[in-house]
Parts: sequence; C-alpha cells; structure tokens
Amino acid sequence: MGRLTPRAVLLGIAAPLGALVFAALVCAVILVVTGHSPADTVQAMITSGKRPRTFVNSINSATNYYLSAVAVAIGFRMNLFNIGVDGQYRLAALLAAGFAGATFMDSLPGPLRIVLTIAVAMLVGAAWAGVAAILKVARGVSEVISTIMLNAIATYLGQYLLLKLAVPVAGSNNIGTRPITAGGQVPGFAYPGSTSKVYGLVVLAVLVGLVYWFVLSRTRFGFDIRATGMSESAAVASGVSVRRMVLYAMLFSGAIAGLVGMPQLLGSAHSYSLDFPAGLGFIGIAVALLGRNHAAGMALAALLWGVLDNSANSLDVAGVPKEIVAIMQGVIVLSVVIAYELVRRYRVRVEQREVGRALGTTRVPAEVAA
Repeated sequence: MGRLTPRAVLLGIAAPLGALVFAALVCAVILVVTGHSPADTVQAMITSGKRPRTFVNSINSATNYYLSAVAVAIGFRMNLFNIGVDGQYRLAALLAAGFAGATFMDSLPGPLRIVLTIAVAMLVGAAWAGVAAILKVARGVSEVISTIMLNAIATYLGQYLLLKLAVPVAGSNNIGTRPITAGGQVPGFAYPGSTSKVYGLVVLAVLVGLVYWFVLSRTRFGFDIRATGMSESAAVASGVSVRRMVLYAMLFSGAIAGLVGMPQLLGSAHSYSLDFPAGLGFIGIAVALLGRNHAAGMALAALLWGVLDNSANSLDVAGVPKEIVAIMQGVIVLSVVIAYELVRRYRVRVEQREVGRALGTTRVPAEVAA
C-alpha cells in the first residue's frame, strides 16, 4: 500500500487541488454577485504577478511563510497543534535584534555575527515553545490552550522589552532596537527590473526544508515522531517515550519558529520596531495544511500565498476590492480540511476493498467498516 502508484499520486494532489478549485469558484460567484468580472480580476492578478517588484516581494513573503509552515508542520506530524509560532518568532526576532545590534557585536567578524544572531533566535523560540511542552508533559495542559496564552504573554512582554531596548527611529514616531550594522546584515540577491532584492536567507529556508524532509523521513528520530503522532499506544509498545517526544517536537518546532523573522530582520529591516510584521505564525498554519506537511508541498503553498498577498493591491487599480484575496485564502483553508477528510475516507474504502479482494472476498467485516 505504500508504493508510489498513479492512484496514490492522484489522491495526494486531489485535496489541495480540489480546495483551490472550490475557492476559485466561490470567489467567482462573489465577484459576479457584486458586479465585478472574474476574468478581469484574474487578468489583473496575472499582470501584477509579472512585475519584477511583485515577483521579488512574493518570494520574500513565501520565505517567511515557509519557515512558519515548517514550524507548524513539525507539531502536526506529532499530532500537536503549536499555535504559538506567532509569539515565538516575534519574541525571538526582538531579542535577536537587540543582541545583534549591541555595540560589542560590531567588533566580531560578519559571518560569526550572523550565525550568533540566528542561534539566539532559535534558542529563544525553542525556550518559549518549551514552556508549553513542559506544561503538557508535566501537568497535561493542552498545547492549544497554553500556546494561545503564551502568544498574548509574548505580545506584552515584547512591548515591555522593546521599550527597554528601543532607540528613536529618525524621521518618524516609530521606535526600534539599535540598527544592525553592515557586518551583521545578510545581503540579498538582485533581480532585474526591481529595486528590491530577494532575501539572502532564502537559502536558509531551503536548507530548513531539506533538513525537515531528511529528519522526518530518513532518521529514527523522525520515525518516532511520526509513529507517536499516529498512535501513542503503538509508540509506547515499541519503546518510545511519548513525553520525551512531545518535548523534543515542541523544542524543534519552536527553534524553527525562531527563524521566521530572520530573513526580514537581517535582510531588509535591520531592526525590530513597532511595524515588524505580525501574524506570520497563523499564515503558517494555513500553508502547512495546504501543503499537507510535506516539504515540497508547503513550498508551493507558501509561494501561492505570497503571490496572492502581493497581487492583491493591484486589484484596487482594476476596480476590484482587494479583500477578495482574503476571502479566497479563507475559503482555501476551510475547504482543504474538508477535502482532506473526503479523500481520506475514499482511500480507506479503496484499501478495504483491496484487502477483501486479496482475502478472496469483497465483503468488509462490520468491525473493520466501523
């Protein structure tokens, strides 16, 4: 049943493809009802996507979304729902920015400064996720509740720390951490026709995806995570400590979450300020669902989300409300969950028929069907 067959491939892409088609149909109906042309809307988005600036911004957004999705997917593979990625990456970005902008860092070699900044971000993210992991392992507190509460705590703690670390931003009422000097920045990649650059840490996102795939698919640790997520009782019977795996998975997820803000911090912002982007952790949940927690699938989903976000502004010029993009994204999230369940039920029925056929009967026992 684990062989790669045409039917297995079709079932694998049926859910996300079906969700996209359904979301497109819903948005088309909404556009028609409100007096707008679906064809003109699609044309405006395609035209916007061809612009070099939109392309660069889409890649940069997708880089952040992908890192967030990988952090969420690690929890999903363990049957854990880490909703705290948003608070983890914002707190990690703040403390990493304060560390990287400290005066003593200016005397260190540039590559060492970058590595230390990234390491601090990963440690902070892991530590913040570790609080929820300890609560779950020691007291049985649901990670859903604890991570939601930790998001709120991270928001207010971040505001307090920002006031302590902040310096005025010239020419505005904004405040931010001390700017990271040139030696601690990661240069981007130029793209013809665009003044913006692709984040240099897009390479880091690719490496994270490769490590995620290798660890989850080719190591004993990854097997233990997947086995525990599928059946805790079976994992215990094979000698796996469920509590230890919960702790490791949450720490791993938090460490990756700490990287979410690094491409923008080291690539363009060079300081953590009041306008540093928030909400990337929740987008990561949608991207992970759409990508089925697969490294390549999440990359495609992150790119789709980035293109949708950055082409939305062009709709105002065409006379179409840009909120239609948010509606499409919301419908995708809802429909993909339903589509996955429908595909799963169909796969189970097909497997039951194949088992019955192999046993010489097409009848499925009542207890199996239940």
